Amino acid sequence: MPKHTALLQNYPNPFNPETWIPFKLSSDSPVVIDIYNVRGQLVKTLDLGVKEAGYYMDKTSAAYWDGRSQTGERVASGLYFYTIKAGKFIATRRMVMVK
Repeated sequence: MPKHTALLQNYPNPFNPETWIPFKLSSDSPVVIDIYNVRGQLVKTLDLGVKEAGYYMDKTSAAYWDGRSQTGERVASGLYFYTIKAGKFIATRRMVMVK
């Protein structure tokens, strides 16, 4: 069981067209990951529902993003930010889409 909740670096990074976003939860929590473009516009929301405390590190358990926007369009190459909200925990990291 993790001692602390944490957002880890996505992999692969840079990515094209898909990536996985690993995280750790120290307690059961609803988990939402928002993805923003470099202008701060929301591109995609990954609502993972309530997750049990534990490690979500590999391709079978980490959050998955297919590189598409909320409307289903492929996103452009560039810098993106992803923010996890898990209970009171919030953290942000960056990733790069390369076509």
